[in-house]
Amino acid sequence: MGLTQDMLNSMQTTTGITGLFSIVVTLVSIILIWFIMQELKWEAFFSFPRSPKARMFQAVIAIILGHAFASFILDYWSWTTMMKSFVE
Repeated sequence: MGLTQDMLNSMQTTTGITGLFSIVVTLVSIILIWFIMQELKWEAFFSFPRSPKARMFQAVIAIILGHAFASFILDYWSWTTMMKSFVE
C-alpha cells in the first residue's frame, strides 16, 4: 500500500509543479507582450492613448497575445518532453 501512496504523492507533486510552471510562463508572457506593446504608436488607434478605455484595450490585447505566446511555449515544451520517450 505504501508504494501506491508514494506514486500518488509523486504524481500530485509533478502535477502541481507543472501547473505552477504553466502559470509562471503565462504571466511572464503577458508581461513581456505588455512591454513590447508599449512601443506601438497608439495615437493611430485612439484619440487619447492614455485614457482608461485605451489602457483596458491594451491590457486585453496583451492578455490575448500573451496567452497565445505562452500556449506555444508550453506546447513546445510538452512536445520536446514527449520526444524523450521516442529517443530512449
